[in-house]
Amino acid sequence: MQDLYFEPNYGKLYEAIESGVCEEFQFENESGKVHHLFLKRRIPVSISEVQYYDLATPYGYGGPLIIGASEKDKAKLAEQFEAAFRKYCVQNNVVSEFIRFHPLLLNAQDFRRTYEIQHRRCTTGTNLADYDDPVQSEFSKSTRRNIRNALKAGAAFDVTVNPKELKNFKEIYYATMKRNNADAIYYFSDQYFSDCLRLLGEHIILTEVNFGGKTIGMGLSFVYGQYIHTHLSGTLEEYHHLYPAYLLQYALAVWGKENGYHLIHDGGGRTSDPNDKLLLFKKQFGKNTEFDYFVGHKVWNEEIYQRLAEAAEAQEAPDFFPAYRAPT
Repeated sequence: MQDLYFEPNYGKLYEAIESGVCEEFQFENESGKVHHLFLKRRIPVSISEVQYYDLATPYGYGGPLIIGASEKDKAKLAEQFEAAFRKYCVQNNVVSEFIRFHPLLLNAQDFRRTYEIQHRRCTTGTNLADYDDPVQSEFSKSTRRNIRNALKAGAAFDVTVNPKELKNFKEIYYATMKRNNADAIYYFSDQYFSDCLRLLGEHIILTEVNFGGKTIGMGLSFVYGQYIHTHLSGTLEEYHHLYPAYLLQYALAVWGKENGYHLIHDGGGRTSDPNDKLLLFKKQFGKNTEFDYFVGHKVWNEEIYQRLAEAAEAQEAPDFFPAYRAPT
């Protein structure tokens, strides 16, 4: 598979959080193959004795992915996939689907005739493959200065591949979420972190920043193929003058370049605003690198979709998809 987000164990990691079951749909013919991984969720609105479902991409990115097809065959293959997948949806009482397409693999373009597609925002990262010195080429001047000053002051970093436990990371992460008054969705449970190790341990790397024998920042990232995906991180507020968040990114860039990875993907901001504060922070580590992130949606059963929306009294949220899940 071309990236972690298409692996079944990644989807299983989010079954409890999304209240769904990870499933895969494979379509293949002489032109190529389409791999589609998603969470199948019970729709919590009742209109009859029939249980209906909708589909969603697990947290992160995904969507249907074409494998092994030539450019000239992709459009026809996508059309044939749509016909086959529609049968699956009818047979499984699937009403609608929401997709977060993969910004690096550009699969949104292959299915622009299958789904209603919308550009959500841009994502960024550090290009390791195309620069002899990614830190010099991709990091901003002020970021490089902050890192130099922190290292001169005695801060150091370490990288652990396939860690055996996440206790120290969780303590710093939870403290950071509390300090930032983070939304409940970012308070991942102990079970989530146990499942991370159980399902994806071989793909996890921990970055750690230390000063005076104390851990002052930690980051949890995923590695797969040629990519490093930053995931979660935390820092101690009283040591922010040593820029631990910057050193975590520096550690990934140094380690990633040394180990032959092509890209650190940091994702985007919290909003679609190009001046989103989180995006601007991330751009300090990828001033030349940007990707387009698209989402897509599809109503597979129009009649049932409308009945569910009416039953949920969703008329006041016309832009929310699916409408029957709109917050009241």
